[in-house]
Amino acid sequence: MYCKQCGAENPEGSLFCASCGASFRIESSGMVDYEILYRPSYSLAEVHLKSGQSITAEGGAMVYMSSTLQLLTEAKGGVLGALKRSMLGGESFFMNTYTATGGPGIIGLAPTLSGDVIYRELRSETVFVTSGCYMASDPQLTIDTKFGGTKTFFAREGLFLLKLEGTGYLFMSAYGALHEVNLNTGERLVVDTGHIVAFDSNVQWDVRRVGGLKSTLFSGEGLVAEFQGPGKIYMQTRSEDSFLSWLIPKLPKNNR
Repeated sequence: MYCKQCGAENPEGSLFCASCGASFRIESSGMVDYEILYRPSYSLAEVHLKSGQSITAEGGAMVYMSSTLQLLTEAKGGVLGALKRSMLGGESFFMNTYTATGGPGIIGLAPTLSGDVIYRELRSETVFVTSGCYMASDPQLTIDTKFGGTKTFFAREGLFLLKLEGTGYLFMSAYGALHEVNLNTGERLVVDTGHIVAFDSNVQWDVRRVGGLKSTLFSGEGLVAEFQGPGKIYMQTRSEDSFLSWLIPKLPKNNR
């Protein structure tokens, strides 16, 4: 057997790769079986679906799938819900649902940007995910958009967040590595808005300036989000906005 992480050959039945130490064990949560490979830089989620089991994924997330999987493309939440999610939440208008109909099958899912993937289970819970960080989820979860308040108009993620609620599983992606913080009751944490991936609904939050007006304009930080526990916050170690700010001045200019 060959390691999917490094390609090294290992004896059949091995639990770990002798070369890189990667686990050969498929995670089984009770909701869905999955593996997250090549993390944290180029993560890919390989989901193992039992016969009749389904997964809903963001458009363009599928890398490969078994021939036993059937694809259904639809405007999840109806036309109005899909429009709101697409125009305001920054996600695709159409979402794809893959169902294992001819027996069990696998599907490989990857985010647009290089980085990590995290698996999360919701049990009658709600989580808010920032634009571009949603990858796939249990079809039983309700996906909607939530108005983040007028202050978030000036934040990099805009006015709206994706709201996922119910009972089911969720795959989220991060640009770079994913950092998880569990805040205790009353504990506060200030996060740059470009590094927020997701947070629990019971976490209180607000968007504010970092320091005074001069710091906001010239520090390179802009606006930040201040969170107060209890609850979890998921952050990414890289910011798309910061990368573009570094890249764009280096692009060749058309002098014509």
